[in-house]
Amino acid sequence: MLASYARALLLPRRGSGPLPERRLERRGAAADPGRLARYAQVCGFEGTDPLPVTYPQVLAFPLAMSLMSRRDFPFRLPGLVHIANRIEQLRPLAPREPLTYRVATGRPEPHPRGTAFDVVTEAVDMADAPVWRSAATYLRRHPVDGAGPVDGAGPGDAAPEHAARGAEPRTERWTVPADTGRRYAAVSGDRNPIHLHPLTARPFGYRRAIAHGMWMAARCLAAARRARPDAFPGAYTAETAFHRPLALPAEVTFLLWESGPALGFALRPAAGGPAERPYLQGRVEAS
Repeated sequence: MLASYARALLLPRRGSGPLPERRLERRGAAADPGRLARYAQVCGFEGTDPLPVTYPQVLAFPLAMSLMSRRDFPFRLPGLVHIANRIEQLRPLAPREPLTYRVATGRPEPHPRGTAFDVVTEAVDMADAPVWRSAATYLRRHPVDGAGPVDGAGPGDAAPEHAARGAEPRTERWTVPADTGRRYAAVSGDRNPIHLHPLTARPFGYRRAIAHGMWMAARCLAAARRARPDAFPGAYTAETAFHRPLALPAEVTFLLWESGPALGFALRPAAGGPAERPYLQGRVEAS
């Protein structure tokens, strides 16, 4: 994966224009038991059966990297910001179940802080029936008239939903060690330099390494499932919006609350107040 990041840095890019109409496919991919067990440990999942809902995105990650690091891809990979993620699980997945993964990009759309696009992944079983889908939304930042700050997913998402709804959340305090990015990189294959060490993050504008967005999402979903297993049926949708980077190391507070028919969650600084802008927030809802 480091070679893909190096290639993405060195190749010239247009900086705008349509995304290539290309779909990459990986057939018969199944989780390696040892690597999956280490992933579950790093992300806080209690077990690997059924397959953690975020793990198919790890198995499809090499396809996404290959797609975005090609010469005809208009945006530089290191400059992209992962601002949102949506996962739809259509049924529980067995840990060793072989699946075919298909990855493509959606159409670029205007965003208040630049241009956004989706990397869309679908997993199908051996009968070619869809079993899992995801859409990872990325932002290519550039000046836009009337734009606000560039970090975060949108101007209306400053405070956790429970603060506006008056719901009383369940909370947990977590210590996030300095090596979290390196540990997650080792089990996910995502070795973006901004996550590994302060020295590799500084050339990209960060004084410290920052946590992977998908580690934060997985850690929150694992905690939510542990607290409320009844909210995770066989088929459900998990949505996450990323609002600000989590610099490592850190003390954070995880919040979990009822949100109508769904379960809401957020991650915010441990020292912050209830209305402080979170690192992320999301929801889980039965399909």
